[in-house]
Amino acid sequence: MTTYHVLEVKGLNIFYRKAGNPDKPVILLLHGFPSASHMFRDLIPVLEKDYHVIAPDYPGFGNTTSPDREEFDYTFDHITEIIEAFVNKLGLEKYALYVFDYGAPIGFRLAMHHPERVTAIISQNGNIYKEGLGSKWAAREDYWKNPTSEKRQSYRTAFAPETIKHQYIDGTQENKVSPDGYTLDIAYMARPKNDEKQLDLIFDYQTNVKMYPQFQQYIRKHQPPLLAVWGKNDVSFIPEGAKAFKKDLPNAEIHLLDSGHFALETHAEEIGKLILDFLKRNHI
Repeated sequence: MTTYHVLEVKGLNIFYRKAGNPDKPVILLLHGFPSASHMFRDLIPVLEKDYHVIAPDYPGFGNTTSPDREEFDYTFDHITEIIEAFVNKLGLEKYALYVFDYGAPIGFRLAMHHPERVTAIISQNGNIYKEGLGSKWAAREDYWKNPTSEKRQSYRTAFAPETIKHQYIDGTQENKVSPDGYTLDIAYMARPKNDEKQLDLIFDYQTNVKMYPQFQQYIRKHQPPLLAVWGKNDVSFIPEGAKAFKKDLPNAEIHLLDSGHFALETHAEEIGKLILDFLKRNHI
């Protein structure tokens, strides 16, 4: 069964979920925006019989400490530093990475820092290719090149309740998505002072796109077993991002599911089975 824990890391209380036998191979689940580790609530029970599963919340997300911006730089490099310290403190020497949305640039940074630790990568709408960026990213690139206060403020819509809800339900069959996930995310995003922290991360996302060539170089060099299982109706990270893995990893396994961005909301059982089969085929 899943248990719930807090680990002190660099003065922060990192909340995490874990399940499964610690003697079995580890899967590290890295969540996305605007969510937290609760997005894995239906996947963890599928994996826990065969794997030791660990899912942390990032600083500023979920139940982890959310320090003030004056005390903590909300950048992807800094969040990766905290998650890497979390991994080190848990003593995780080998793990498969499940990367989704924000979890992709964090996870691929971890992999670049310690390629010897990564046994496999599961990318669920976790993008590292320009081909995978949907049409909305053109406006973001304009913002990154020409940042103004007005443009920054316009991105408050990214964590408005209706936007969050539509991130969950767009591209899915009607009445198939529980309100539990997006209702909790709406509550997390509405916490005092959270808005500016999230706006910092939206601006810093440009560093991830700039690092795409480095992420690609990492997988070309190290050839980790990779499973890309994507909601094909995602408008943020489109299916071409999943297919692009084949350029650098000819043996990558690609599955496109009839779902949206938060594919676990509708396909957790199917994704879990694909992960189990993939890891077993690769003797992990």
